[in-house]
Amino acid sequence: MPTPARVVVMRQVTGPLEIIDLELPDPGPFQVVIRQFASGICHSQLHQMHNPRETPVLLGHESTGSVLAVGSEVTHVAPGDTVLVTWVPRNVTEGCRLAEPASLKLPNGETALSQNVFTWADHTIADEQYVVKVSADIDKEVTSIVGCAVMTGAGAVENTAAVKKGDSVAIYGVGGVGLSAVVAAKTLEADPIIAVDLDEGKLAFARQFGATHTINASDENPIRAIKNLTTSETKASINNRPVSGADFVFDCIGLKQTMEQIVPSARTGFFGAEPGGTAVLVGVPQTTVELNAADILHSEKKFIGSIGGSCSPDRDFPRYLEWFERGLLDLNALVTERYALDDINEATQALENGDISGRSIMVF
Repeated sequence: MPTPARVVVMRQVTGPLEIIDLELPDPGPFQVVIRQFASGICHSQLHQMHNPRETPVLLGHESTGSVLAVGSEVTHVAPGDTVLVTWVPRNVTEGCRLAEPASLKLPNGETALSQNVFTWADHTIADEQYVVKVSADIDKEVTSIVGCAVMTGAGAVENTAAVKKGDSVAIYGVGGVGLSAVVAAKTLEADPIIAVDLDEGKLAFARQFGATHTINASDENPIRAIKNLTTSETKASINNRPVSGADFVFDCIGLKQTMEQIVPSARTGFFGAEPGGTAVLVGVPQTTVELNAADILHSEKKFIGSIGGSCSPDRDFPRYLEWFERGLLDLNALVTERYALDDINEATQALENGDISGRSIMVF
């Protein structure tokens, strides 16, 4: 039978978010209906809110919940199971069925669309590929950010870059995603771990999570500062200058300025004997970028992207939950603000203003 739900809907680019009462349909063959405990409030949703649209939009893409009903073809979860909802398919292999994005018919007859899932709602319906079964014993609030913030930041370090013990790491932007990258770098025993931000409070927070050095980019040139912290005394570049820069540099913001800073912050090559460092774009860009091609060529540097931390949720979520249980990933500290569903406009405004030091969540 249909499930009553309260769902956040974005109709206008400049107008407030609306909370609409409606009924979710019975699940289709590959769908799951979920009663939600909590949802992450992700910065990337601001981009979606500001972009032009042709139809109403459903928002939110990471949450925790409990399964209410499943479709006839769903086998990996059952009613009563505790689950994480994410926007990345849980198990994509050759020949695997492609997941279907969620959509809803609104009371006025319009159809609202999502980017894969919607979690800014007290109940949701999602393709089973976006639903990951987890232990019923997990903290059902703070783990809601595993489905985007944690996997995006930690996965970029662990999966995309494959950081190893002793590698030097620099991270631009230490909000929820950047802090998750810091945690992964620490867990993998990178050294040094350099956090770059404009906010002194966020930099102090990054030290709590494992950053060994911090750079306030409003006070000093971050490229120069990173190079000063990583200068080799024994290796020279093809230009006969000391090799310097981090082995891996992550941009967890996606601004034009930061995208153009991460390549020169990466390590220069060692006279052709060793390639240079890798710049990893993690934040969602909204502009084009200009790169110094000569620097990339002469130092054999790489500029690569990381979408969703290159994660496979079925494989990676249990590990991040284990990090949380072992105290390696302090989600209780990372979640700094909680909001009710009715306060969603206040929550997104705080995010827009930069008032969230870690990660905010919506608790139902």
